[in-house]
Amino acid sequence: MKHSMKGNKPKPSSRTAAPRQVRIIGGQWKRTPLGVPDAQGLRPTPDRVRETVFNWLNHLIDGQWDDIVCLDLFAGTGALGFEAASRGAGQVTMVEASAAAVRQLEASKEKLHAGQVRILHGDALTTAQRLAARGSEAGNRFNLVFLDPPYHQDWLPKVLSVCEHLLTDNGMVYAESEQAFDNNLLPAWLEGWEVVRADKAGMVNFHLLKRNGKL
Repeated sequence: MKHSMKGNKPKPSSRTAAPRQVRIIGGQWKRTPLGVPDAQGLRPTPDRVRETVFNWLNHLIDGQWDDIVCLDLFAGTGALGFEAASRGAGQVTMVEASAAAVRQLEASKEKLHAGQVRILHGDALTTAQRLAARGSEAGNRFNLVFLDPPYHQDWLPKVLSVCEHLLTDNGMVYAESEQAFDNNLLPAWLEGWEVVRADKAGMVNFHLLKRNGKL
């Protein structure tokens, strides 16, 4: 039985549903869609943000992506990691805790024939600590670390402290946050870090960070 909706419009949801797919915006896989699994808290980085961030990065590394080794610690859909691989990053390691998201990442990797991508199923902090403990072993030092953690769970202070031991000398961290970071007023846990670039799109504050005196 049908019911009339006149005068009884549904209230708008306070949460925006995640898109069912996102697209790679540049490089050899430009416009290729990536599936978005049904995983709690999944929040793919918007196209507009990725375009801005990768323009920043391309400028800072002078387009030399083949020399870049990346770590995507909260991979989700893989939008950031696959974007880097599409542009020619030499190696991309993706870490994801959700089994459903890992299955989707594996499917995307197979579809793209992305041999430079490795996918690890596990907790971001624990995996980062394990990689850091392995010291200078091949594949455990990164030029670029992507951090797009769930909001309001204090992930950034915990994970960023480990990133210092994962980065190469001139390595950078990309971080999304519910709050903006400014070099003139940094929280205590960002002591020793510098904001290289920062911007905001909607509710997303995004930043490139480096250790003081580097780059």
